[in-house]
Amino acid sequence: MPGDLRDGRIVIVGASLAGLRAAEALREEGFTGSLTVVGDEPHPPYDRPPLSKQVLLGQATADTTGLPMRRDPDADWRLGVRATGVDLLGKQVLLEDGESLPYDRLLIATGTRARPWPNPEEAALDGVFTLRTREDAGGLAQHLAAGPQRVLVIGGGFTGSEIASACRERGLDVTVAERGPAPLVGALGGTLSKLAAVMQRNHGVDLRTGVTVTALHGNGSFTGAELSDGSRVDADVCVVALGAIRNVEWLAESGLAAGPRGIACDAGCRAFNMYGIVTDDVFVAGDVSRFPHPLFGYQMLSLEHWGNAVEQAEVAAHNMVNPGPLQRPHLAVPSFWSTQFGLNIKSVGVPTYSDHVVIAQGSLEARRLAMVYGYQGRVTAAVTVDMAKSLDYYRHLIETAAPFPPPAGAQDRAIAADIPIPSDVPDPKGLSHGPTVALTGHLPDRRLMVV
Repeated sequence: MPGDLRDGRIVIVGASLAGLRAAEALREEGFTGSLTVVGDEPHPPYDRPPLSKQVLLGQATADTTGLPMRRDPDADWRLGVRATGVDLLGKQVLLEDGESLPYDRLLIATGTRARPWPNPEEAALDGVFTLRTREDAGGLAQHLAAGPQRVLVIGGGFTGSEIASACRERGLDVTVAERGPAPLVGALGGTLSKLAAVMQRNHGVDLRTGVTVTALHGNGSFTGAELSDGSRVDADVCVVALGAIRNVEWLAESGLAAGPRGIACDAGCRAFNMYGIVTDDVFVAGDVSRFPHPLFGYQMLSLEHWGNAVEQAEVAAHNMVNPGPLQRPHLAVPSFWSTQFGLNIKSVGVPTYSDHVVIAQGSLEARRLAMVYGYQGRVTAAVTVDMAKSLDYYRHLIETAAPFPPPAGAQDRAIAADIPIPSDVPDPKGLSHGPTVALTGHLPDRRLMVV
């Protein structure tokens, strides 16, 4: 590693949101050396949230979702080529075309990919989609625009629910199949998931809960599916929304603590090796990372959030070009949002890190509310439905470890009037959809991540 951290060779593997923002931040931090960005997709970095919203609604095309550059990072872009390994001792990134890229510091930001339907023959039927890439969104949007008789969505998480919402907004019949008791239950717990279920059914969704899809049918083209309760759904289009897989397989022989739940790193985004020893020259950012957070018991967090990717990329970039005493931790409170079925849902904190909830503002009946989550007597999260202006207040409660139930403040009702009830967060193993926020224990070893 060069003596001047603002010089030398930096390689970023992952040319999506986190990779782009890290490249920009490196230049803003004064890095003047060689910067190479590797991405397995042939496109420049693009924004993924619009793929399940504007693109499916026909309000934008998939090729117009490119991410704006805040500044030119003056990088060598290696797009359409996959990284196949890392030689930590030789300090090289191995590419599928046989080339090796030497580095002084490496940032891994390879993100996630959609979990495919487990039967490859059924997954290959025309009309069966996942939704992660520009190509996925473009193909699905074309099928929706053609006016299918029915769309089957497998999985009731945020992606599946947003797809179902887009279908109903287009006037299409849609069935959602979810193994858990309600949509969004893995992210929001039992109380708010009941509201999500009511909203879907009120908007005409054929919501099937407590069931799994056992087989997809078709002769070249998808025609329907069998469910575990013995029923059948006839449909022309199927969207598999079973959560995400972190892109870590290429690191299997690297010696890094990389497993199905991501690559473990410290609060400064420095990667751990498989023995729990922190590296000095390998950093991690974005959906593929797994990092400790003091507000949530120092458990390792895995997040699939747009805001987290941006914030973590900037912290990683800062720490890559600054010496130890000047490095800073990634302590941002997780937040995300979703718009579906006419509702604006926003979350701050980790709702799944909770044992009780209380409605601090509004009501379920009004479908406009702020729900506060607590764990062992302190506030750990809040979710608002069409009440986003209150979220900053609850963010402050989380950051200051305020007592739960929350003190007087933004709420419009006496908390004492509402008795906290169990948050009813289910075991993710009993859900079709994967959680967008996952607490994964304290140890950075590979064995823990396989659980």
